[in-house]
Amino acid sequence: MLETVDLKAKLSKEEYKGTMEALDLQLPALHRGLHTAGVPVLIVFEGWDAAGKGTVLSRLLQPLDPRGFKVYTIKPPTEEERFYPPMWRFWGNLPPDGTIGIYDRSWYRQVLEEYVESGRDKAPVDAAYERIRVFERQLTDNGAIVVKFFLHISKKEQAKRFKKLEADLAFAWRVGDAERRQHRCYDEYAQAVEDMVRETSTPNAPWTLVPATDERFARVKVAETLAAALVNPLAARPPARINVPPDAPRRTSPLDRVDLTETASAEDYGAALAELQAELRRLQHLCYKERRPVAIVYEGWDAAGKGGNIRRLVRDLDPRGYEVVPFAAPEGDEKRHHYLWRFWRALPKAGHLTVFDRSWYGRVLVERVEGFASYVEWARAYREINEFEADLVDYGMVVIKFWLHISKEEQLARFEARQNAPEKRWKITDEDWRNRERWDEYWQAVSDMVERTSTVHAPWTIVEGDDKRHARLKTLRTVVERVGAALSSRTG
Repeated sequence: MLETVDLKAKLSKEEYKGTMEALDLQLPALHRGLHTAGVPVLIVFEGWDAAGKGTVLSRLLQPLDPRGFKVYTIKPPTEEERFYPPMWRFWGNLPPDGTIGIYDRSWYRQVLEEYVESGRDKAPVDAAYERIRVFERQLTDNGAIVVKFFLHISKKEQAKRFKKLEADLAFAWRVGDAERRQHRCYDEYAQAVEDMVRETSTPNAPWTLVPATDERFARVKVAETLAAALVNPLAARPPARINVPPDAPRRTSPLDRVDLTETASAEDYGAALAELQAELRRLQHLCYKERRPVAIVYEGWDAAGKGGNIRRLVRDLDPRGYEVVPFAAPEGDEKRHHYLWRFWRALPKAGHLTVFDRSWYGRVLVERVEGFASYVEWARAYREINEFEADLVDYGMVVIKFWLHISKEEQLARFEARQNAPEKRWKITDEDWRNRERWDEYWQAVSDMVERTSTVHAPWTIVEGDDKRHARLKTLRTVVERVGAALSSRTG
């Protein structure tokens, strides 16, 4: 693959000047079009040390409005970043809609530098390839454009450039131990590049191998490739429609099998609650010691008792080690990113616990029913959510998901009780009544959600919620059992 790159490719000064002048007019116009269309663009620059990434990037950005792009220089993960799944730091640095994110190095560090330096351990790199493919596909399915460049020079050319840099005190620092190691291991890195391109050059995010021996040729090649990718951003890789009947007949649902007569006696409740809370506090400290993160998701009907349930769950926990994060409809900058962006940013770091009061399941619940997401978007989200949770579990996170289920009659009784009690009236809104009118649509959405996203690694637990005491004990008991089992599997 690398052997097919013509490293002798070059441009004359005249050809270079004429081509770049035209591109300097075209690229800003395309940039403005992206802003108007609200299309985010990710430009990845990988390549050999001393291949000229900095100079190529600098020239590319000269004609663009600097308010519309941001450059990220990706270094090895910090100690803090290692407390999160590998893709966490990249999700946090995604460009908002209508802007460009430029990555000097990128998420490909894990299949290049880290892979070679680890002795080419195949299992971790295969997992990394899959994470990357999923990451880029989820972004492009959502309308982003991903353009990836690898700047290629020969080993001989790299040695020549290192020598030139070392001869000037102003630039000698740029040739350090890491750069010399890459040069010594050039053939191993070249094989890693071959593998990377083969595994991650996809129709939605292809690689462009750039001959970089001649600086003028490299600059023009990058600018022309980018312009071609941005010519029609609104038509870029439209998501395919899934042809299924929109009004499928009602079928048996997991919710039909829930026994809402389950109760817990007042006599047993107090002692059992205290025992479970004490055990959860003990497990919280073990999670910190073992650096095991825990994510607990609460979804449920309006008035199902999520708030009171969460309060009992966290009451005895060390507040330094947990956070409860409520989510409502996205607003502000959240609307300018992929819907999973805000949830990636809220993940617990290793050894901590986060409770999500509402979650990423809004895409297949309220956004589906209320029409805030198109059919294509919410139908695609089942796979995206399963991939997201699989990534978390692969990292070592315990993912526990609750649907708090109550009957329609119990919900009405709780709505009326809230409305009739001045101190609770704030808890009932017009939106709650409006949602209740669409009970059957939400029932179908919840049924599909449970069936399509209850996996071995992140199963749903449906909690019988007509009796609040029973619901509180069941969630606590489930968390204790799941976290305890996860800790036992790691230490055992």
